Amino acid sequence: MKGDHLSSFLLTLLLISSLILSARAEVITLTETTFNDKVNEKDTAWFVKFCVPWCKHCKSLGSLWEDLGKTMEGEDAIEVGEVDCGSNKPLCSKVKIGSYPTFKVFYNGEEVARYRGARDVELMRTFVLEETEKAAAAAVDAQLEDDKDL
Repeated sequence: MKGDHLSSFLLTLLLISSLILSARAEVITLTETTFNDKVNEKDTAWFVKFCVPWCKHCKSLGSLWEDLGKTMEGEDAIEVGEVDCGSNKPLCSKVKIGSYPTFKVFYNGEEVARYRGARDVELMRTFVLEETEKAAAAAVDAQLEDDKDL
């Protein structure tokens, strides 16, 4: 009987751990070594939060960014990422982060928009969808122009 309780406890612990990990999986942590490769993915938008652990405004976001990541699940062309500027200072300087939190959209490696609106999952979701659509249309137009020049 004792073994059954231990097995049950371990199974429950494993289940809880996997739920916690999968809940976090929608937001991808970016670093100096991974940022360029990720945001340069062709035909992919990245909505990135730049924060530092000591910032009270970043802390006050609570689970907002993870919640946004969950709502964006299933959007094949949009990824949600985050950068800790405390441990990635050169990267944050390079992309001109001057305050925290900062939210930027990148498409095909280029910064296309900065979000300055209310910190609300639905508003942020609408924003990134619209900005991605605009960036994708601009990329298609640029490709058509290049093809016409040939």
